[in-house]
Amino acid sequence: MTKLFNDPARFTEDMLVGFLDANSTYVAGVPGGVVRASETPPGKVAVVIGGGSGHYPAFCGTVGPGFADGAVVGNIFTSPSAEEAASVARAAHGDAGVLLTTGNYAGDVMNFGLAVTQLREEGIDAHYFAVTDDIASAPPGEEAKRRGIAGDFTVFKCASAAAEDGLDITGVIRVAEAANAATRTLGVAFDGCTLPGADSPLFTVPDKQMGVGLGIHGEPGVRDEPMPSAADLAVTLVDGVLADEPTTDSKRIAVILNGLGRTKYEELFVVWGTAARLLRERGYEVVDPEVGELVTSLDMAGCSLTVMWLDDELEKYWTAPADTPAYRKGVAAAADSGPRRTDAAADAAAPERDVAELADDEGRDGGRFVVKAFDAIAGMLAGAEEELGRIDAVAGDGDHGRGMVKGSSAARVAASAAAKAGAGQGSVLAAAGREWAAKAGGTSGVLWGALLNAVGARLGDTGRPDSETVAAAMRDGYDSLIALGGASPGDKTMLDAMLPFVEELERRVSEGESWKGSWRHAAQVATDAARATADMRPKVGRARPLAERSVGTPDAGATSLAMIAHTVADCLGHET
Repeated sequence: MTKLFNDPARFTEDMLVGFLDANSTYVAGVPGGVVRASETPPGKVAVVIGGGSGHYPAFCGTVGPGFADGAVVGNIFTSPSAEEAASVARAAHGDAGVLLTTGNYAGDVMNFGLAVTQLREEGIDAHYFAVTDDIASAPPGEEAKRRGIAGDFTVFKCASAAAEDGLDITGVIRVAEAANAATRTLGVAFDGCTLPGADSPLFTVPDKQMGVGLGIHGEPGVRDEPMPSAADLAVTLVDGVLADEPTTDSKRIAVILNGLGRTKYEELFVVWGTAARLLRERGYEVVDPEVGELVTSLDMAGCSLTVMWLDDELEKYWTAPADTPAYRKGVAAAADSGPRRTDAAADAAAPERDVAELADDEGRDGGRFVVKAFDAIAGMLAGAEEELGRIDAVAGDGDHGRGMVKGSSAARVAASAAAKAGAGQGSVLAAAGREWAAKAGGTSGVLWGALLNAVGARLGDTGRPDSETVAAAMRDGYDSLIALGGASPGDKTMLDAMLPFVEELERRVSEGESWKGSWRHAAQVATDAARATADMRPKVGRARPLAERSVGTPDAGATSLAMIAHTVADCLGHET
């Protein structure tokens, strides 16, 4: 159990305070994460890695010469927001472009992709790449659906070394792609991990069993097997990874035996003794193996085996020197070489937006109603946090409740500030959406941010929107989720509540009902649809590898959307 914390809700922020102080020679803090303490030299591509926290040394512990130029640090097991990713990338960027890279998780893909779009609009040559090394999360032939777990490390290391070697942005991306295509990982868990402040782990493993194919965000394994001896575990890991060998003639491999947080180094060395022998007996030459904690999962007990098949270029970058707070190899340039950053926070600042004087009195009245709705939504979600987390933990990482609370609370504050400044309903919704996405992070954060922004854009800041405009705004919100999330109705996501809600709202409005009366009926339709997701099997996201376990439990995102729709209906009262 994670025992040392102050306010659990600020665990990541408090961790960063200590990390930055202890490693000021290497790193400087910026909004959203950390960057190297020294400026990126001219002509060097910046490599920015990241994801949720809880994985140390990944990701902030590997910022430094020979490795990353910056790390975006989200809340525990939660994707950073697009604003945070753009902030760190902006600060890390020199003049030769920036590669942002994460594991393949829906929230990371969406948020970092949005960050790339924002950075390109600012004139920065930005690109994104997702790592897909986890063989347990999708079968051969569906590699693009695989999660990124400890193999993140090999890909991040090689891409970073390529940037350090002077390759241009196209070359760095090519190396990242080659490293990812050559990397395979299989992990096992002996016990689950516990979020700070929680009194029970996100999952448990039956006594004398181990979970095979775990994720690194508290997701349980895809199956349980009897707890083996260290030698038998080595056989399971080696056989599993080698069975998924990429098409290559190479017999030279980089290998990581990675501890997940609670399995001690001595235990790992016992496993490695057998694993190394097995690999060599099968004709492989192991190059610079790593045995220890590189990509952890808080206090999870377990380990994973990563193999990267090497060609000459990948071997060069795998063995290249690095000097970071948590990882050192060979002799790299001194961490304090080059000009020191004078104001890292200023480097990370986004261009200011001019949102003055767009509203009229009716629009400001609408803005005040939006604030009232967000007050009610935030209060409702605070009371539902535990139940939403329980639903999400059945086949996910259990963070949905916490993310929705953080997002809605931030949205409430932002909406209130915008309304007090005289903004109309459109700008109030947009401000709320930006802060929801920024503070919640993860998949739900970016989706709710996009939804609110789309609705606000349709409603505008002047006049009182009529029923047809409100219905069209909600359709725009739904369309934004489709465009961004890559999911479809029937995939067991929030779309399965959102689409029935929108269709019922549109139907009733087209028949002449006011949008307020129609909203109440549509909210009930959304609730029924959310309950019906219990019979579905997830086809996207972290729950997909555990689809059977999810059957019988409704989708957390659909459930929370329906709850929000009902809360807004309550705010509307009984006016028709």
